[in-house]
Amino acid sequence: MITTIRALGLATTAFLIVATATAQAQTPGSVQTQFLPVKDEPEPKLLVDQPLSEPLTTRGVAIIPYRTENFRILPIFGSGASDVSPRVGHLHVNVDDLPWRWADAGGTGAIVLTGLPAGKHKVLIEIVTPEHRVIGGQAVPFRVPAIHGQHH
Repeated sequence: MITTIRALGLATTAFLIVATATAQAQTPGSVQTQFLPVKDEPEPKLLVDQPLSEPLTTRGVAIIPYRTENFRILPIFGSGASDVSPRVGHLHVNVDDLPWRWADAGGTGAIVLTGLPAGKHKVLIEIVTPEHRVIGGQAVPFRVPAIHGQHH
């Protein structure tokens, strides 16, 4: 009896999953896939959080989570890559308004900074096209605490 109930439950669950996937797949324009161009793509967005508190306060390591919407971080560059859909690009990262920055095309979901001296800092993270045109960005201010006994 219990085996029959479990089998019925599994069959019902499988049916609901297939029915939902079929309904979603048959709704015109509702499904985005990496295999087809996206018409009228929504604007890309960059969402950056404050550094994770535990690594910052205990080790002086700034781990800054980020995510993108309507934009994929990939290591492709040049004018041909601008035609890829959904949109692709990479990040530019600048620390404390220094005259240099670096590009991040790894798409790891976090920028990690170590060895910053104690005190106030600011990191500017920008999403950019494969041709390095800035689409948008966000500055994240934070303070690295003095951690005694730590050598960088």
